[in-house]
Amino acid sequence: MGIKMKRFIGVVSIVIVAAVSATPAHAAQKTSEIKCTSTKAIGHTPKVVAPAAKSLSKYPRTFTLETNCGNIVISLKPSKAPITITQLTTLARSGYFDNSLCHRLTTLGIYVLQCGDPTATGRGGPNFNYADENLPDPVKNNYPEGIVAMANSGPDTNGSQFFLVYGKTTLEPNYTIWGKITKGLDIIKAVAKAGVMGGGVDGSPAQSFVINKIIIN
Repeated sequence: MGIKMKRFIGVVSIVIVAAVSATPAHAAQKTSEIKCTSTKAIGHTPKVVAPAAKSLSKYPRTFTLETNCGNIVISLKPSKAPITITQLTTLARSGYFDNSLCHRLTTLGIYVLQCGDPTATGRGGPNFNYADENLPDPVKNNYPEGIVAMANSGPDTNGSQFFLVYGKTTLEPNYTIWGKITKGLDIIKAVAKAGVMGGGVDGSPAQSFVINKIIIN
């Protein structure tokens, strides 16, 4: 069973209905696994970016998320998700994701860190949507560790928000898979180990995690 919430992914084994509020700027918390720098990043109004009118003539191979906790390298799947890669590349090249907080961490039932919303509320996104692609089968662990997929609020409502899977996760097969983490999964796991701000299993990560920029290769 899924939930309908702007840009939030649904939940199979548990249902969580609380919205995530914007994360305030605060000093980074140290963990034994990672070393994060302090950040002044806060939720902010996204840049206005026009969608790409056509698919890229040459697709990038990787996105590198330069974060305050280290680099996350994502191998892209343009042959399976060309529309998604085209639009995400357009957003990244415009600086849309720069200095944006990853606003949602889930640590029970599903194991994801959700990013891509400059407002840090879970309700932000660009002024356009695009179609679903490369949806998995409705089987157990259909979003395995390391997968990167789009968050949405219903069919064909992809925008800028995406989630990084750090543990075997089963979801309704509604979320476009567009990449796989090839470096930095340990960083995501360490952020998850630090837990959710204020306790609980779903909310802003206690360890602030900021995408400083995305490098396209």
